[in-house]
Amino acid sequence: MGTPLFIVDAFAARPLAGNQAAVCLLEKPADAGWMQQFAAEMNFAETAYVVPGEEAFQLRWFTPAVEVQLCGHATLASAHILWETGRADRDAEIRFDTIHSGRLTCRRNDDWIEMNFPSDPPAACDPPAILAESLGATLRACAKGRYDYLVELDSEAAVRGLDPDFRRLAELPVRGIIATAPGEGDFDFVSRFFGPAAGIDEDPATGSAHCVLAPYWGERLGRQQLLGFQASQRGGTVRVHVNGDRVILGGQAWTTVAGEIAVGAAS
Repeated sequence: MGTPLFIVDAFAARPLAGNQAAVCLLEKPADAGWMQQFAAEMNFAETAYVVPGEEAFQLRWFTPAVEVQLCGHATLASAHILWETGRADRDAEIRFDTIHSGRLTCRRNDDWIEMNFPSDPPAACDPPAILAESLGATLRACAKGRYDYLVELDSEAAVRGLDPDFRRLAELPVRGIIATAPGEGDFDFVSRFFGPAAGIDEDPATGSAHCVLAPYWGERLGRQQLLGFQASQRGGTVRVHVNGDRVILGGQAWTTVAGEIAVGAAS
């Protein structure tokens, strides 16, 4: 019997949208080298590895190139699969223990999944010259969170029209760059996320970036509950609720593939 493997579209209003994540359900912890190799094999923005525990599931995330310290869409996908496969009671809160981000929790709210993540309010800073040059845009504001730069542009159209120089962006000493602007229509803000240094030129829908976006736009707009849209080619919808030093991230998820890994997980 192989290791159960699922592909999930996360932060997606419908299947075949949002951000794809592979979810591997392991019986015991696996070797980090094997997990990295398999994540490269899957070649999605993130592959999540879930291991059962007494009080919480253990959770780790890998891009095709590196292990990451926090990932929203693959956490959303993991919770979705645990409920869908009956490994967690559908009315119960799911707890995940992570190496770098502590305890994360997920709960169901009708057709949405809500994740309790640490808030990451960005601090205003002067942008490095290479940042504006690589984006090819005029920056209205620049700030820096724990992992990423955040840059505000003049309009939603400016965010959607970005065509970055990914090679130069990869030289910046951060996980990624969040480009954002006020939203139009139903959305309070829009964003895009570029992470070439982590092996992802553009991420379709980035939950962890909204740990930065939520406090940033919450302060700017004077509201704690907001709706964001990640304006990638696939698109991603994220509800955010700023709650003190935590952010509640809400999204929907859809299973597109269910199968198993034919090669054994190295332990």
